[in-house]
Amino acid sequence: MWVDPDSFHYLPVLLLMIIGGVVGLVLALANKVMGGAGKYSESSKFDVYECGVPPVGNARQQFSVRYYVVGIVFLLFDVEVVFMYPWAVVYKKFLTQGTFILSQMITFFIILLVGYFYLLGRKGLDWD
Repeated sequence: MWVDPDSFHYLPVLLLMIIGGVVGLVLALANKVMGGAGKYSESSKFDVYECGVPPVGNARQQFSVRYYVVGIVFLLFDVEVVFMYPWAVVYKKFLTQGTFILSQMITFFIILLVGYFYLLGRKGLDWD
């Protein structure tokens, strides 16, 4: 059987896959052996539990869609603020090379403001 000498470069990858598989199987087997049946019955295991307060009412209550819209909008503006941090770090350095970096951030702010005013116009942040 002829083996290509270049295929030995993949030997570390093969060893890593074998070691990962063995570790995964050993951990799954150890969990099965040591896990046992548990000390709680099935009915109490799946009860709703929050901060020691017994559950009252249905756990599957519905929320208004506006709640999710506000959450997504918050996430959107939060992520866009994250884009401003690297810009603020390199602003002074690149300002000496021209005002292109400033015009990029002004454009970014204008796009943010257009989206914000559109959201206000559609009453996306109103709860009623």
